[in-house]
Amino acid sequence: MARGNVPRQPSRSGRQEGARRKGAPVKGAQLQKAAARPTDGRVPIKAGKALKAALPKKKSSEDAASRVSTYDPLAPERVRQIIAGLDQLYPSVTCALTHRSAWELLVATILSAQCTDVRVNMVTPVLFEKYPTVQDFAALQPEQLEPDIRSTGFFRNKSKSVVGAARKVVADFAGNVPQTMEELLSLPGVARKTANVVLGTWFKKNEGVVVDTHVTRISRRLELTKQEDARKIEEDLMQIIPRERWTDFSHEVIWHGRKVCVARGPKCADCGLEKLCHAADKTWSTVEIHPSARP
Repeated sequence: MARGNVPRQPSRSGRQEGARRKGAPVKGAQLQKAAARPTDGRVPIKAGKALKAALPKKKSSEDAASRVSTYDPLAPERVRQIIAGLDQLYPSVTCALTHRSAWELLVATILSAQCTDVRVNMVTPVLFEKYPTVQDFAALQPEQLEPDIRSTGFFRNKSKSVVGAARKVVADFAGNVPQTMEELLSLPGVARKTANVVLGTWFKKNEGVVVDTHVTRISRRLELTKQEDARKIEEDLMQIIPRERWTDFSHEVIWHGRKVCVARGPKCADCGLEKLCHAADKTWSTVEIHPSARP
């Protein structure tokens, strides 16, 4: 025998290396047998891998894409659910600005720009006691009105608007606040938001949807519009909200924006519309989030 050559020794188990006893189960069968054996609740690693590979793969990404493709935020049924939810949350709600006449509501709405309704309601009682009629306002110089409304902010421009509107109402409309959109828009300081408030709240005429910061924010969160301009948002809402609900919808959304769906840190866990909202900035959610649903 040549030096260094050592014959291979047989296995002590009686099998040569690489040999398989007759009738020995194949690897797959071994894994199935191992998986079937009672254990302490844990599946052997190799068997677990085999079983996992045998299961059909989840199609989470495909399912998500399918849901997004079939989801329609403007579907009539969804819009009806939103309206019904708001009705339930805020029954018989109306404008938060205190007033006793169309003129007082007009003045209060002008003063509410970039100011809270709470602050306006603190200012107007004293203001209307001091100047009871539209003729009293028309007789003022804007500078005379400024101290009375200073706390509402932007008081110089607001003074000019209120006095200018009073003079226009006295001169062109016999002291009565006009009842059409075109005529209201001819008054100094009056844009569509103010006109819609007066027409819808006092005269009960649904000529448009009031779009303030609350309506803008919540309409975008609810994916009722993707617009940022107030006029375009109003046009979108007028297309999907029934006309007879325009004024009530505005008031309800405004109240919702003050109480629950606030600008920073919305109270999603307390929101009655939570299941209908997929907003990207939700603080708590039971539904899928849509990145495009932003305020």
